[in-house]
Amino acid sequence: MIDEKAAFAYDRSMKLYLATGNRHKQKEMQEILPDYEIVIPADENIDDFDPDETGDSFVENSLIKARALWDIVHAPVIADDSGLCVDCLGGAPGIYTSRYAGAKHPKGYHDGRKIAQEEQNRLLIEQVNATGSDDRSCHYTCAMVLVTDALKFYSCEEYFPGKLIARIEDTAGSGGFGYDPIVFLPEYGRTAAELTAEEKNRISHRGKAARGIAAIIEDLRKNGIL
Repeated sequence: MIDEKAAFAYDRSMKLYLATGNRHKQKEMQEILPDYEIVIPADENIDDFDPDETGDSFVENSLIKARALWDIVHAPVIADDSGLCVDCLGGAPGIYTSRYAGAKHPKGYHDGRKIAQEEQNRLLIEQVNATGSDDRSCHYTCAMVLVTDALKFYSCEEYFPGKLIARIEDTAGSGGFGYDPIVFLPEYGRTAAELTAEEKNRISHRGKAARGIAAIIEDLRKNGIL
């Protein structure tokens, strides 16, 4: 007689496609979801994956990416859209976080070119300081979706609060990526970039969203849906 629980536990290392070209995200997701093989398009020489993120929300952009990759691989796909939302800027840069190019170009340049992360960090601190506001609160948002077929998807949205540092000279840490060196976490007395990978994955927006999606996957598999 087959032990169904043992068989399920043995077969947990299924492949999950991650709709991104970002190796940092792939590494982080692999650390968060060690029971699955996290594969991005470049790993399988998929060179026609380049969807336009035209959504008005993190969830919409996640779904655009996930469905675009599902159309190519016809296998379970995870996608996330995440960004930094600064309270005194009305939530900017938000969904434009990766394209942000300063106060004059908060949604990025029209030609699509991007600037170096260090420059983005400097410009964001300058824009916040120019408001004269004492409110430096901010939060990362991550909306993660799982697409299992052409019609069905599941989503989870999580947050990671912090405060922007006051001066670019206060940048600290070499871990993480993106804006992490300028996001200070009062509870830890460190920036997000100074956390260990284990610490960050436990409390971050992406870590919490990924665990939510993982729980959905486990439930779908146990019920024979996936």
